[in-house]
Amino acid sequence: MSEIRSLGQHTVNSGDPAETENAATTTTQHIGLAETHSAHNYNPLPVVIAEGDGAWVTDVEGRRYLDCLAGYSAMNFGHHHPDLLAAAHRQVDRVTLTSRAFYTDQFAPFVTALSGLVGKQQVLPMNTGAEAVETGIKVARRWGYEVKGIPADRATIIVAGGNFHGRTTTIVSFSEDPDAYGGFGPYTPGFRVVPYGDADAIAQAVDATTAAVLIEPVQGEAGVIVPPPDYLPRIREICDRNQVLFIADEVQSGLGRTGTVRACEHTGVVPDAYLFGKALGGGILPVSAVVADADVLGVIRPGQHGSTFGGNPFACAMGSTVVRMLSEGPYLADARRLGEVLARRIRGFVGNGVVAARSIGLWAGIDVDDSLATGREMCELLAERGVLVKDTHGSTIRLSPPLVIDEDDLNWGLDQVEAVLTDLRAAAG
Repeated sequence: MSEIRSLGQHTVNSGDPAETENAATTTTQHIGLAETHSAHNYNPLPVVIAEGDGAWVTDVEGRRYLDCLAGYSAMNFGHHHPDLLAAAHRQVDRVTLTSRAFYTDQFAPFVTALSGLVGKQQVLPMNTGAEAVETGIKVARRWGYEVKGIPADRATIIVAGGNFHGRTTTIVSFSEDPDAYGGFGPYTPGFRVVPYGDADAIAQAVDATTAAVLIEPVQGEAGVIVPPPDYLPRIREICDRNQVLFIADEVQSGLGRTGTVRACEHTGVVPDAYLFGKALGGGILPVSAVVADADVLGVIRPGQHGSTFGGNPFACAMGSTVVRMLSEGPYLADARRLGEVLARRIRGFVGNGVVAARSIGLWAGIDVDDSLATGREMCELLAERGVLVKDTHGSTIRLSPPLVIDEDDLNWGLDQVEAVLTDLRAAAG
């Protein structure tokens, strides 16, 4: 048997050379087959995960890693959560899909619970976050024509630079990321891009054709960019003054990530519509939704929008469980409490290999000095130490650990970040 040693809580194999070689071959085989038979639309770290529990995952070689990405917030409740697994098993044993041609006994409880949690009247369920955004765009345009009276096919939507709302053809039409939009034209018209965090630019872009302002309350893919505190309140005022819908994309920021159900709560703002996804499925299946009042969602009528899988009973059972967990569990309070630990620790990195650091709740963006390492290199070094994070935009890394992480594990993970930065600075002289 191979002897096991531990680096922090990161278990690695050592001892028997044959076992180590076999384990390495297993990883190599997995990656080789994936590279051969999968489209190369991702560039994963060379880690092959086999199991997960709480904030930890284990690879095919038996190595444990602290998951500080949590599926881009889809795994807010961690891996293998007993409440979510129990709900999934109960529903799988009953019925998983009927289509929306019929009601199911899980549908009404889900839409009632989610609308109540958010304080809106209606829910339009879909599957992925991008589908929620596409639905929000369609709702905004239809509302613009039927309610505001915008001339046919003239509706515009104001969005922010640096945005990430998904990768459909329409959504990448207003992206500023060349990797997202390059080579996928012709693009869908009807969008005006203004700088993120600049409410004056939104005010100047609004005209009689503006149906909505679509904004991420916190920009996740851009590097966890938190806007000025008056930004969302000013958007709300601009929209009210000009009869424009305010749509908040809370796919990543919502459902506990920032320590609140909605990131908009931090500034007391109530948009006209929320877009949810990721964590709404409990990390078990894709579930998304648009949540708004009837005077907004009421513009969509039978046959005008839908999805075979949207609102399926399995998805509804998981969504209801997520709502209950957020309402009754410690997750929001824990995210706020641990968020203070995270914020304090990353502030100490600034000037010590880090150029800037931002956080809100249990979510952080760290800009590494690009003379020391790229974001990808930083992620690879952290993976060697047993911490999984994701890079974005050059030398920025994002941390979004599950809300179930405990304080000791969080501090251990941040210790590894600090150690990597120390090593990089030492190597640079």
